[in-house]
Amino acid sequence: MSFAIRSQTNITVGLQYWGVLELILFSAPITVPCCVFLFINGIMLFTLRSKSVFRETSRYILLYNLLFADTVQMALAQLLYLLSVSRIWMTYPVCGVIAMLTELTNEISPLTLGLMSLERYVAVCYPLRHATIITIRNTGVAITVVWGFSSLNVLIRVILLLEFPFEELESLQMKDRCSDIAMFLGPMSDHYDKAYACFLFLSAGVTITCSYIGVMIAARSASTNKASAHKTRNTLLLHLVQLCLSLLSAVNDPLIIALSKILDRASIVRIHTILYMCIILLPRCLSALIYGIRDQTIRPILMYYLCCRLKLPRLGSQPR
Repeated sequence: MSFAIRSQTNITVGLQYWGVLELILFSAPITVPCCVFLFINGIMLFTLRSKSVFRETSRYILLYNLLFADTVQMALAQLLYLLSVSRIWMTYPVCGVIAMLTELTNEISPLTLGLMSLERYVAVCYPLRHATIITIRNTGVAITVVWGFSSLNVLIRVILLLEFPFEELESLQMKDRCSDIAMFLGPMSDHYDKAYACFLFLSAGVTITCSYIGVMIAARSASTNKASAHKTRNTLLLHLVQLCLSLLSAVNDPLIIALSKILDRASIVRIHTILYMCIILLPRCLSALIYGIRDQTIRPILMYYLCCRLKLPRLGSQPR
């Protein structure tokens, strides 16, 4: 009898061991790149606070706001991903808090991209008035309005959630993974989310597109700096790509839900992993890569910190 019990125990421990090993092997290809992206974003955030030129320039302040929101969004998305693959289900209140924080930071990105596009438009089309219009104070007010507007949207979502009769549930324990879609407990929440998402991305898209057209028109003017206008045009195109990728992230959960009705679980897990990598993680690290590589002021200092403050031949000397 003792031998049978011991054998059963060994089998149980072995299954648990292989379960943990499978979980590690499955999540490592996603978790490792995410940690690398979080590290790069963290260094970028530190870089933007390390020099006065970054702290006192409006476009770098806006970039810091964008990077901060993307970094928090990436960390929360990775947390939800790890909980999902581990099959750890939350309670509705805990999921609601994380989902609302995720939604808040997710909305900051397109709004900030719109502000950054307007700042570049003013810099090219109204260079003599740029210092008067785009001041540190005005930039701070604009960022405050963005966070306040996004917070108001989260508050409305919470109010819509309160209308759901939670007392009729057998338990507050969720039976599936935590996500934004899981918190649409009533038809009003779903309708409001779709209407707000359309308004958000339409307004940001129109702002970036109009800024791009304005820069294109200004580039044909003889009095405009051609090189500056060309660089700004490319930057606005990159902003538009970032906005499109952010829009794709909004359809991630509905797409997974739709596919889950026609595909088996193994296929859904693979598709979920690919989509998570391409349209959730990738857009959150683009800002650091774009500005870290393209911006001549940021690049040497960023490389200096990424290389643990080692003096590299290409850098010449320690940045000041």
